[in-house]
Amino acid sequence: MICRTILFALPLSVFANAGPATPLRLWADVPVVVDADARETPRRYFQLWERNVYPIGNGRLGATLFGDPQREQIQFNEDSLWVGNEDNTGAYQPFGDVFVELNHGDFSEYRRELDISRAIHTVTYQSGGVKHTRTAFASHPAQVMVFRFAADKPGSLSGRITMGNVHELPITAENDTLILTGDTSEFFYWKLQTSDPKRLLSDRKFASDQNIDLDLEARVRVLHDGGSLRTDGNAIAFDKCDTLTLLVSADTNYLNQRDQGWTGPHPRARVVQWLDAAARRPYDDLLAEHVADYQPLFKRLDLDLGTTPAGLLALPTAERVKRYSEISNNGGVSPDRGLEALVYQFARYLMLSSSRPGHGALPANLQGLWLVNKRPPWRSDYHTDINLQMNYWLTGPSNLAECFIPLAEWIDSIREVRKEETRKVFGIERGWLMRSENGVFGGSTWHVQKGDSAWLCQSLWDHYAFTRDKEYLKRHAYPVMREISEFWMNHLKELPDGTLVAPKGRSPEHGPVDVDGVTYDQALCWDLFNNTIEASAILAVDEEMRKKLIDMRDRLLGPKIGRWGQLQEWMEDIDNPQENHRHNNHLIGVHPGRQIHPETTPEWAEGAKVSLVARGKGPTGWSKIWRACIAARLLDADLAYGHLSDVIAIKTYGNLWTTHPPFQIDCNFGYAAGVNEMLVQSHMGYIHLLPALPKAWQEGHVRGMRLRGGFELDMSWKDGKPTKVEIRNINNPDGTCKVRHGDQSQTMEIPPGKSATLPLQS
Repeated sequence: MICRTILFALPLSVFANAGPATPLRLWADVPVVVDADARETPRRYFQLWERNVYPIGNGRLGATLFGDPQREQIQFNEDSLWVGNEDNTGAYQPFGDVFVELNHGDFSEYRRELDISRAIHTVTYQSGGVKHTRTAFASHPAQVMVFRFAADKPGSLSGRITMGNVHELPITAENDTLILTGDTSEFFYWKLQTSDPKRLLSDRKFASDQNIDLDLEARVRVLHDGGSLRTDGNAIAFDKCDTLTLLVSADTNYLNQRDQGWTGPHPRARVVQWLDAAARRPYDDLLAEHVADYQPLFKRLDLDLGTTPAGLLALPTAERVKRYSEISNNGGVSPDRGLEALVYQFARYLMLSSSRPGHGALPANLQGLWLVNKRPPWRSDYHTDINLQMNYWLTGPSNLAECFIPLAEWIDSIREVRKEETRKVFGIERGWLMRSENGVFGGSTWHVQKGDSAWLCQSLWDHYAFTRDKEYLKRHAYPVMREISEFWMNHLKELPDGTLVAPKGRSPEHGPVDVDGVTYDQALCWDLFNNTIEASAILAVDEEMRKKLIDMRDRLLGPKIGRWGQLQEWMEDIDNPQENHRHNNHLIGVHPGRQIHPETTPEWAEGAKVSLVARGKGPTGWSKIWRACIAARLLDADLAYGHLSDVIAIKTYGNLWTTHPPFQIDCNFGYAAGVNEMLVQSHMGYIHLLPALPKAWQEGHVRGMRLRGGFELDMSWKDGKPTKVEIRNINNPDGTCKVRHGDQSQTMEIPPGKSATLPLQS
């Protein structure tokens, strides 16, 4: 990639007066208006929504806001509202909508803003000589979403509040509360879709066309200062109020316990309790509590990738994305370093908003938490042949370790379902497998993808590598790693020379099926055995199994170099050099694995580079991200940056959501992971500073980045070289820390709870 800046056809004022890093805000100067065409055309409505709205969330409960002065629409979700069962993935479902009609058709000085440093959404505008302000946030401690409408002139708020939902469940109004209640028995249901002839359903607990029925309830409590409220049919009318505050909460009776039939008590009592408690408190207290809960998590990490021209900083977010795209797509490098840092921090905001532990929260799905259509793309499921794993690549290094816990808990909850199907499909009593599409009840559709469960184990292990939490390793990670290792120990096929291969596999979504020695399976099996060996030694358990795993790991068929210098995707040399498929399954040993590295296995690394370049730029958002991460692990900064910048230039909407297309949140989360890999790597047993720093990021800093081994990093750099490096020992009893930068390597001894500054040589 040629790095140059082109200032073509754009006002020079845009690039004048370089300013500081961008404020951590997304903003627009126009509302999102749902016109008649969008209301009548689902595809048009979805596109309007995915490209323009700003999201809020508390990890379990979330909403998107349209910000229309005439009629505010609050579309809300709750992460456990699913249809499906133990046989079928089913689908994630939208919950409902709240509409606030204010009829401010004439307005000016409009601004819609999402402050991700405080997790607060605001809308301001002038109408009829009155300044109106709307404030929204999703409180994790209060478990409600709060929507505040205010004006600078008393008595200025009059209108009507209604609810709706795509499932046409009834809405009632009782005094100051709107209520949506029902169950999922009549919801649209995804029929089983699989071409696998081995799919067995006959004696399962649930038939494939029978939902596990969930009860659901959502309530909107309306509070006001001044004026009056009254019920108006199934709506609430408000007249001449000074302020209006809506408290929204929703839940289902989903329970992540199979032995309880996946359901608990009706959610009504919880929803009412949350609303009653919040309604007794002043609005300012709820807001202050929300900020005090959110900011300590978000502010753990600060990132600066360089200065940005002040003219760009002043533009609406969508316009900045447009300018970035125009320059990048014409062969240049945008000077908007602040936008790149904002996209990174937006990923952290989305993670905190869609995956926080507590209250039974589930992991972030293909759209995180936010959904408007009852037939979502790919069911808005947990896709385990990369997408779910990519969602969580950022949590360790980006200092959001807690956000990983919902994924660990979901994996734990579905183990028995997966064991049962694995016994029936393969006749194997030990371990379990996944199909690539997965739901909250353990139901899994499409074809069996043998390596997927091993890939989930990699995610479980990596969380330990960053946190060094032995209780987590004992409770969540190791039991699953042991089970999946047991499957492979029984399933591997021995060749005449003693080499072990995974039989009858496939490379996800690509190439021949039912073939031996697919690189995807081989690499993940190596990674699984390697990590399980290390975990068992740490916990001092299963010594005999560990010895067997060491022997089997060392006999696994390793990566092979093919006829055109490529790292082979299959055991046979059949790779097509013209293939630009979105998946990079055969390069998983580079990233996120640790089997291949330019220093330890240079021949394999070179073959991986040949394969990566041959695959091209990647047609989807997440495929560009994976290519960027692989390139960074191969220490190719310009190649990594080229893929990463393509994400903003081609696959990012004006609201900073990324697209497959359509909208898919894995690319948002993966973007942060790509930046992390370019700035610091720690997967090879040492800390590698600035391993793939591109020319565009010649100065900057990162503070609060976590490292494997239980360390944390503050680092500044200039002219591509570190200028100050401080490392903290967060949770490493030994305290030995190996650091590399450029051609220099150093070993530091940092006692637990202490920090040390790395001596830098000129």
